[in-house]
Amino acid sequence: MRVFNGVDEFREQKGTQIGVSEWLTVEQKHIDQFAESTGDHQWIHVDAEKAAAGPFGKTIAHGFLTLSLLPVLAQTAYRIENVRMGINYGLNKVRFTSPVPVDSRVRGVFELAEAEDQKDGGVQLTLKVTVELEGSERPALVAEWLTRQYV
Repeated sequence: MRVFNGVDEFREQKGTQIGVSEWLTVEQKHIDQFAESTGDHQWIHVDAEKAAAGPFGKTIAHGFLTLSLLPVLAQTAYRIENVRMGINYGLNKVRFTSPVPVDSRVRGVFELAEAEDQKDGGVQLTLKVTVELEGSERPALVAEWLTRQYV
């Protein structure tokens, strides 16, 4: 994990990789909990028997489940110290480029694309995120993630 001493040190990393997370296993219990929380019970996610005969050979994670892993992946990739709080501000682009089969491992690769001062005193960070799928040349997800950091 990379640790940055404040937003100014972090901002100096513009255009570079700021961190790579640890690998995280996506288990069926995570998929089932996500289905329960969102109401998305499509069989490709929750019915192991039917999914075994389907196009992926087993259940797959919801794309939005993979997206929702960004905060936990970021926690093991980098940390910005000496900030009062950070908030999610949104996403510019998201693409689910490959399915995440149950029991697969994913990790996040984070690059700082932009750091812009805001009128409210915050600094808006634009992070290019790639969620890699272990053993696959193709990532599971690519996104531009916006956060705001407040000192």
